[in-house]
Amino acid sequence: MATRAPRRRRASPERTRPSVFWFLGAIVVPLVGILAKIEIEGEENLPEEGPYVLAPNHYSEIDPLLVAAAVWRLGRAPRFMAKESLFRIPVVGWALRATGMVPVARASTAAAAKEAIETAESLVARRAGVIVYPEGTLTRDPGLWPMRGKTGAARLALAGGIPLIPLAHWGAERIFPRYGKLSLWPLRKRVRVVIGPALDLEGFSDRSLHPGAQMEATGMLMDDIAQLLSGLRDEPAPAERWNPGAHGQAETGRLTGDGTA
Repeated sequence: MATRAPRRRRASPERTRPSVFWFLGAIVVPLVGILAKIEIEGEENLPEEGPYVLAPNHYSEIDPLLVAAAVWRLGRAPRFMAKESLFRIPVVGWALRATGMVPVARASTAAAAKEAIETAESLVARRAGVIVYPEGTLTRDPGLWPMRGKTGAARLALAGGIPLIPLAHWGAERIFPRYGKLSLWPLRKRVRVVIGPALDLEGFSDRSLHPGAQMEATGMLMDDIAQLLSGLRDEPAPAERWNPGAHGQAETGRLTGDGTA
């Protein structure tokens, strides 16, 4: 009996409709393709349409480009959380607004909750997805494992009833080591990306805005990311995640998703 070929993913309207993403994709995707050979597993876990919050591990300055290329290849427009201050920079701010990037401001708990609700409502209305780095910055873990997460990704997903999807990737460290220099040779280094199933957040529906619930969901998210990465690296993840605060290291947000949301 012949096996059925896997169904080809359908590109979402946000990708097929003319936009700035077409111009950026025409430049970024071929450049990334020179540096990396991206292999994707679990692509069925990224919705073909509708809102989502995609939460990747973060251990290299180049991994946002790799994640963006993978998401674009799967038919979705890669939008990131970006610090609000970046939207006020000439040209950079225009590019962020034109591509629908999501601004995030550091604020009080009450303001952050209000902001999460408004952002979630916008994503649902636009049927758009967003990529949020739950660690908020490059991992400080010496072994490049995910460290303690912040609640931004979970808060956003819980506020809008949006799928919260873990993603892990491995191979970027051979292209651009953390705090190191870009390595161009050999070209097309192998980068593996695995997308996990969305977290089951039904148990949080009646307390979605409670900080304790957000912390609990974040713990589940980081566990899933670590397990996905463990499979890619074929080695067990540490039993305890690295805590920058306990090691006297400051956690600073980067362009691609301040995890505070």
